[in-house]
Amino acid sequence: MIEQNYRTDKMLNEEDLKQIHESSMDILENTGVEVPNEKIRDLFKENGAEVDGDRVCIPETLVEESIEKAPSEFTIYARNSDKNVDVGKDHAVLAPGYGPPYATDIDEGRREGTFEDYKNFAKLASWSDHIDVVGGIMVEPKDIPEKIRPQKMVLGAAEHSDQPVFGTPLNKEKAFDCIKLASMLHGKDLIDDKSVLITLVNTTSPLGWDKNALDALMEHAKYNQAVVIASLIMSGLTGPMTIAGTLTLQNVEVLSGIVLTQLINPGTPAVYGSASTIADMKKGNLTVGAPEYAKFIGATAQIADYYDLPSRAGGTITDSLLGDAQAGYESMMSSISSVYSGIDFVLHSIGLLENYMAMSYEKFMIDNEILGFIKNYQEGIEVNEDTIAKEVISDIGPGDNYMRHSHTMEHMQDFRKPELSIRESYEPDKEVPSTVERANEKWKKVLSEYDSPKLEEGIKEKMEDYINDI
Repeated sequence: MIEQNYRTDKMLNEEDLKQIHESSMDILENTGVEVPNEKIRDLFKENGAEVDGDRVCIPETLVEESIEKAPSEFTIYARNSDKNVDVGKDHAVLAPGYGPPYATDIDEGRREGTFEDYKNFAKLASWSDHIDVVGGIMVEPKDIPEKIRPQKMVLGAAEHSDQPVFGTPLNKEKAFDCIKLASMLHGKDLIDDKSVLITLVNTTSPLGWDKNALDALMEHAKYNQAVVIASLIMSGLTGPMTIAGTLTLQNVEVLSGIVLTQLINPGTPAVYGSASTIADMKKGNLTVGAPEYAKFIGATAQIADYYDLPSRAGGTITDSLLGDAQAGYESMMSSISSVYSGIDFVLHSIGLLENYMAMSYEKFMIDNEILGFIKNYQEGIEVNEDTIAKEVISDIGPGDNYMRHSHTMEHMQDFRKPELSIRESYEPDKEVPSTVERANEKWKKVLSEYDSPKLEEGIKEKMEDYINDI
């Protein structure tokens, strides 16, 4: 007999977690990480780390002390206080795709992103019932000069959404500018007593850091602004060929960043992040649509929980070049894995194709449908005297139907109505638009009807003046 043994427990057991932790502590203390910043190396040394050239070896005691100072949950404040989000509580916070240089739709095809595309995706993200944070590099607006590109993205997000803002910290100066602009949304010159911005800082695998990333991390910690510290390790290329080995390397890198945030400013909100996955060893490509990626998501959630830190991983991401069935099943796999593993902050939740390379208008609407399906499943089943319907079942009895019963009328709006899926019977002479075609029609309708939440008087002008003076 063929048996299908489906896993119903966690990816890692307690012994697995202990082994990864102990191996990570050994590597941190005896191998260390490369830190190309003298000021940061001195800070580590003052707090008990061993420094040899650019190499910093961090003792386990310092790691433990730092983790204790990092909050297990925190709030990101929006200009509309009703839209504040709590990270690390009992729900996932979702943010849109981050990093793609290209925008795509079935009318114009794939092209370099523009600021108009960026603002459109800010509107779509704000429109969605499922997205909590707006901004970051939803698509890179190549028509904006690099000098002011991150700053304009903060303005573009804030102008069309009243949700919390995601910043783009390419270096120290741009990180400061993003914090400054986000503070203006709250009527302040510079806020350092609460997080009005969250950003992403990546390690440089294996066991390294980029100077600009370190500078940006320092700036965020200095002003108490939330930061996601993440590794994107490719098993077999920038990390071991095994998942457990890659998780261990990731743990070393991310914890080194967590320690740094707490040395700079104890209590700084820091999220344990992962974008790690396997490489396609035949082509040397990153593969975010691989089933192993879902394993990384589940394991990352557990490792972050092991340290009582908020986690980031997952999203509706795919290797597919098109908004096709592959994009659908890979995106559903990574998205549902994120939610059910208990990931606290899900970046790349909507819109991406080509493993981070393109933001698709149609994929955005398809992913919104996927997120709605997952949310509906999460809501579970309401069981009470009314929903069990014992009297209704007895009243109808055998052989009749329930269509005209008042109970049916009362509850017929309870079930989720999909926005893109079709449920029609086949008619040989009727042309049926594809899912992508329906998504194309949907995003155009949303943008044509969207009304951006107004900024308070004078704030947009103040932000524009600041950017123009850079």
